[in-house]
Amino acid sequence: MTTGKPQVVDLATWQQARDELLVREKAHTREGDAIAAARRRLPMVEVDGSLTVTGAIGAVPFLDLFEGREELVVYQHMWWDGAPHQGQCEGCTFTAWGLRDAVYLNARGVSFAVLTVGAWDEVEPFVAFMGYQQPWYSVRDVPEPIGGEMGNTRVFLRDGDRVFLTYATTGRGNECTNPFFALLDMTPYGRREAWQDSPEDWPEGDDPCWYWRSDVEGNATWGPTGRPVPQWTRPEAFAADTLGREGGCH
Repeated sequence: MTTGKPQVVDLATWQQARDELLVREKAHTREGDAIAAARRRLPMVEVDGSLTVTGAIGAVPFLDLFEGREELVVYQHMWWDGAPHQGQCEGCTFTAWGLRDAVYLNARGVSFAVLTVGAWDEVEPFVAFMGYQQPWYSVRDVPEPIGGEMGNTRVFLRDGDRVFLTYATTGRGNECTNPFFALLDMTPYGRREAWQDSPEDWPEGDDPCWYWRSDVEGNATWGPTGRPVPQWTRPEAFAADTLGREGGCH
């Protein structure tokens, strides 16, 4: 049960308050545009586009992930070796679920792929279980910045057969991959996380991203009976007895 609620006012009073906030929202948007402009002016570093990654058609050079386009965005998905589907990273599952279709990126000359350090014989059945359509590749034993530490969004530029890293972000920088964060931020109670600034008597906040994993009844849980929330939409999802690994990603 919730206790705190926004104040009830007439429409004119609400509109005035809304217009005042809109001034700040517009300033925020313009600052975002300015940051994007600075991002376009970052330097870049050359990487070896001949390095081999493994996907559905076998081993291919990283250069092939561009699919003939000039730009490439990748999400680097964390992986737990030997864990069942429900034991894979809930945060990365949440992110990849928001990136199931890259058709608009493709239309703008940008390719997209998911990279992970998992061995391909483990990754392939997970991709099939989730029903992902975007290309996935194993970058096991491939060095940074193509392989290495996962949980990042990275951008590459191709100039002929030469490949360059132009941008990378992680943590909350990955939020751009999923619209649900922004939509939650528009609601009265927001993400219901302990860190957020809320009025008194608002619902008590929980740990960050507490809603990424739930049990078969939809109750949020980071215990062994939970799955990453998007997995419950999959036909073969079942009540879990174990994560198949230790700990969590939050």
